[in-house]
Amino acid sequence: MKKTLIVLLLVATLGVTTNAQDYKTSLGLRAGLPYGLTLKHFLNGTNALEGILASRWSGFVITGLYENEHWTGEYPGLNWFWGFGAHIGFWDEGYNPNIDDTYTGSVIGADAILGLEYTFDEIPLNLSLDLLPSVNLFGSTGWGGINGALSVRYVF
Repeated sequence: MKKTLIVLLLVATLGVTTNAQDYKTSLGLRAGLPYGLTLKHFLNGTNALEGILASRWSGFVITGLYENEHWTGEYPGLNWFWGFGAHIGFWDEGYNPNIDDTYTGSVIGADAILGLEYTFDEIPLNLSLDLLPSVNLFGSTGWGGINGALSVRYVF
């Protein structure tokens, strides 16, 4: 009886991990902070890489994230994800209220991400809502704030 229960639990766990994502690559727009373009590509069923090319503080920032995605277990196509990464960019006299300073120059920092995403079955569309806290390690150092955005992506 115990062996049967263990096998059933393993099969259920594998079923959840394989249902974590419904597409391989998506490309779209990110509306929020920072705003710009987003590209997400899955390496396997639960692990993905996301790149964000965004405008921020009168400059631009490129962010790379490693994400781990899981099915919510409730609704098909609805997943939650977490991850971490880094950003590099250039600010042109942008005022950052979190650092209380004006700064012109390069920045390098670390990021984390936590969010929800939904992929439609009927149309090739993915919606993602996330929180993206960041800290700048070089350049204008300090807390970058807890940013967030809604991303709308076309699914390939």
